[in-house]
Amino acid sequence: MTDNDVSTVAQGKVDIATMPLRPRHFLVLFIASLGQMIGQGLATLVGIIIPLIQIAVHPEISAGMQGVLGCISLIGLTFGAIVFGRLSDRYGYLLFFRLCPALIIVASVIAFFSDSMTVLLLCLFVMGFSVGGEYSLDSNYISEIMPKRWGLLMVGVAKASAAIGSVIVAGICYHAINRWQSAHPWHDLLFIMTGIAGLMLLLRIHFAQSPGWLLSRGDRAAAEKSVQFFLGKDVTLPPQNPTSRTTTKAASKKESGSFLSRNFKKVIFSGVPWACEGLGVYGIGIFLPTLIMSLGINRLPASASQIDHVISSVEVTIWLSAIMLIGFVLGLMLLKRVYHVKMQAWGFFLSAIGLAMLLAAYRLHLPDWIAISSFMFFELFLNAGPHLITFILPTQIYPVETRGTGVGMAAAIGKIGAVAGAFFIPMLLKWGGSTLVLWVSIAVMLAGGVVTAWLGREVLPEPTRDNRRA
Repeated sequence: MTDNDVSTVAQGKVDIATMPLRPRHFLVLFIASLGQMIGQGLATLVGIIIPLIQIAVHPEISAGMQGVLGCISLIGLTFGAIVFGRLSDRYGYLLFFRLCPALIIVASVIAFFSDSMTVLLLCLFVMGFSVGGEYSLDSNYISEIMPKRWGLLMVGVAKASAAIGSVIVAGICYHAINRWQSAHPWHDLLFIMTGIAGLMLLLRIHFAQSPGWLLSRGDRAAAEKSVQFFLGKDVTLPPQNPTSRTTTKAASKKESGSFLSRNFKKVIFSGVPWACEGLGVYGIGIFLPTLIMSLGINRLPASASQIDHVISSVEVTIWLSAIMLIGFVLGLMLLKRVYHVKMQAWGFFLSAIGLAMLLAAYRLHLPDWIAISSFMFFELFLNAGPHLITFILPTQIYPVETRGTGVGMAAAIGKIGAVAGAFFIPMLLKWGGSTLVLWVSIAVMLAGGVVTAWLGREVLPEPTRDNRRA
């Protein structure tokens, strides 16, 4: 035991890295997780309002414009993840942690009061841009505040809250549309985003700077104050290794070239599978009501009214969103037991099997329960594997000095896949119907599994049994 360790124990301090969980840990987890909730909630909301807009305002809307509506927030998310990731590495996390929900509030309110499609597209872009910032910040806050043994699990719990956001938004939309029995008040649904973002901003007014970012800038005293703000006056940072700061500086001077050239394999490993997962989560997720109607599994005859088809498809969306949550719970149960590369790869492969079962059910006109069960199988393993693990991997493979940039770049590449999926799914439906959508989605899931298995063991070696337990 070092002199620093003895001094810390004598002062009655507890080490943030080894301390037990406290209620304040869960408060930080909840506040940071709201970013994941609003991100998935926004995707769900966009997928619901597109058919409502088509019914109420623009019955002539083309497949291309549906694709633009579906992907514009994801384009914003892609840019937001890169921009906020770099800015947070330079200026700290706190400013942008507050700015992101503020921008969502402004954009959602403006969209509510405007009938212009151009304004709606711009506001959806800004909301997505802000969500991109959330994705590059919330996992960093959680991983820094949690005790070491709980950090990875809690980052996973934050990601699992995305499913809760989807269920909440789909549930509110279902009850609202069912009460209206009309598509015309669709603007009112935008206030769901205003409400969630308002809660986020209120909870973040009394918050502190990232202790990990402060430490990376050499300001240990400020980092100690930040830790004590979050967890209590008796909590302290681990004793500092006198050589660590010198080593870090030397390594920084030794590095040359751009971030991408220094971390090419890490970028591919963390980004490309995330892009493949993005098609399933956002491409299929956003157009889930539309796909449900196209597949004919919303349990209504073709003669039913348009609004009844939308209401029924949103109801099925709620059930599939609930399966997302079950998938996350399954993934969290396996998180400390199974090698993450294996979890992600098998998640992709099993998701592809689920889609293949759905394709067979559709083409062979099998009963609806088989098609819905196949869809649930896909959602279960997509969320137990890729949707959970792609969010966790960047925090494991990048050091704190460049973590904001690394996580932001991985999220941005992931959202490129989501953008492509959200834009092209309406086009694929037009060109080849549900059959073409499912074939393309199966190929993308298989590609994600192959890239994960190919680079995984090199970028993130499998831990020993003792390390996994630790």
